[in-house]
Amino acid sequence: MFHLPFPVHDANAQGGGKDLGDLPEWDLNDLYTAEDAPELKRDLDWLEEACASFATDYEGKLVDLDAAGLLDCVLRNEKINQVAGRIMSFAGLRYYQVTTDADRAKFMSDCQEKITNFTTPLVFFTLELNKLPDDHLDKLLDQNPDLARYKPVFDRIRAMKPYQLSDELEKFLHDLGVVGDAWERMFDETIAGLEFEVDGEVLGIEGTLNLLTDPDRAKREAGARELATVFGSNVKTFARVHNTQAKEKEVIDRWRGMETPQTGRHLSNQVEPEVVEALRNAVVEAYPKLSHRYYELKRKWLGLDKMQVWDRNAPLPMEDPRIVDWPTAETMVMDAYNAFDPRMGELAKPFFNKGWIDAAVKPGKAPGAFAHPTVTNVHPYVMLNYLGKPRDVMTLAHELGHGVHQVLAAGQGEMLSSTPLTLAETASVFGEMLTFRKMLDNAKTDTERKVLLAGKVEDMINTVVRQIAFYDFECKLHAARRGGELTPDDINDLWMSVQAESLGPAFEFMDGYETFWAYIPHFVHSPFYVYAYAFGDGLVNALYAVYAEGEDGFEDKYFDMLKAGGSKHHKELLAPFGLDASDPAFWDKGLSMISGFIDELEAMEG
Repeated sequence: MFHLPFPVHDANAQGGGKDLGDLPEWDLNDLYTAEDAPELKRDLDWLEEACASFATDYEGKLVDLDAAGLLDCVLRNEKINQVAGRIMSFAGLRYYQVTTDADRAKFMSDCQEKITNFTTPLVFFTLELNKLPDDHLDKLLDQNPDLARYKPVFDRIRAMKPYQLSDELEKFLHDLGVVGDAWERMFDETIAGLEFEVDGEVLGIEGTLNLLTDPDRAKREAGARELATVFGSNVKTFARVHNTQAKEKEVIDRWRGMETPQTGRHLSNQVEPEVVEALRNAVVEAYPKLSHRYYELKRKWLGLDKMQVWDRNAPLPMEDPRIVDWPTAETMVMDAYNAFDPRMGELAKPFFNKGWIDAAVKPGKAPGAFAHPTVTNVHPYVMLNYLGKPRDVMTLAHELGHGVHQVLAAGQGEMLSSTPLTLAETASVFGEMLTFRKMLDNAKTDTERKVLLAGKVEDMINTVVRQIAFYDFECKLHAARRGGELTPDDINDLWMSVQAESLGPAFEFMDGYETFWAYIPHFVHSPFYVYAYAFGDGLVNALYAVYAEGEDGFEDKYFDMLKAGGSKHHKELLAPFGLDASDPAFWDKGLSMISGFIDELEAMEG
């Protein structure tokens, strides 16, 4: 319940050391001033007592509460979430600043353990809530508008009602969760321990994956071949992890009566299976006009007869390796946000001048980038590893979008502010699109425009096409596992069946590429998570198309959408824009934006 976001790995991060200007660092004092701060001890003591008294006051008694009593219960639960969330945010963010510091790691682990122990007695809350008869709960909601505000929370919890087991079995599964976690940890530790030797240098996985974006083709090939060699020699371990995780999921899903392996993910994303199916089908049908067409262009630019897998993320030959210093990046993003609506600029400003961003690349700092909302009575914190590449400016625009969204949604309170994964990317991708359009408008030459367009198309293909191919691979993997144990070759075959289809005829696949499923963490940590990326990107593209058409009052509707946080379903949120995600044409609207960019790139070829 109180886990921090898994830091998003960015395969493009490189060692910096350039003069990027004055890079901001976090000031975590708004959470706590130190790990031994008296306020932190006070909150931990309060939390222990609050959880115990909550269990004493309410366990076995939810059915007897009137509307006012249930509202008090919900508010107490929300306050517990807020205090626990504040403590874990502080411990986690300190750790991500220097992951190699043993004291910070211990502090985070100790906090997590205490909070898990304190909150274990609260497991009854959702179980009992789901036992309340529908008409009883509806009557209470009708009687009290303050309680009715939490209906989306009850709906979310009660979506699991048909799949809930007995209290005893639920507690058993809760306790057994640590076994599944151990397989995840084994995967993480195996990946982290892999060593790759390229040109006499020993690298970890981040550094080796980074070679796939090197301008030197020989280096890219050496990196790809070494990845294949090392994955190949560890493939039995990775196959064992996937077999076990998929089997564990199948057993739990079967006991719960889940209709498909994807059902649990759709429920937590608050999205209907047919909507995901419409997205998946629209993307797969669009492969020829998106990835196949773009990679054919890229093959020509690179002067190749055939693209190899190590050319997919190669920089373009006409790319200018310019460096964007921090003040310039700030100006670019703030100009784009202000041009959309000055209110957006106002919301973004404090991130830059109040210590809400940690930008520099530092030894021991977690890789990648994220925006962590902390809790609704503090503010979000953004983490970057800023190296001054144009793509880093886009990452800043993206994470700042999350931050603005989180600030606006905070008004909903702890239980209603967070959006499901499918909607969580809305403001981030939209902020990125605003910044991209601004950079495109300011492009001085055709070459600069071409590089910007190609970079955007690559990002979109990686977000939409690649993630839907990943989703198809997972669907095939879980279906196949239901028929029995899968050998490494079985899994390799499933992987290749989606790769060739999604990347298209411009590619040849080297021996060894069939094992590249092995390192994708989402397959192990959060099955079927990947389609949310494509959902978010497609949704924003459709939304941006409405904005570009000059929709009247778009900005106000957009702010209302972000302020809603998780209090409304995607159907309600999109209705004011005349959009509906369950309509297959909705996804085509978003995909046609990508193909429009490719049209422009083709036209530039003359």
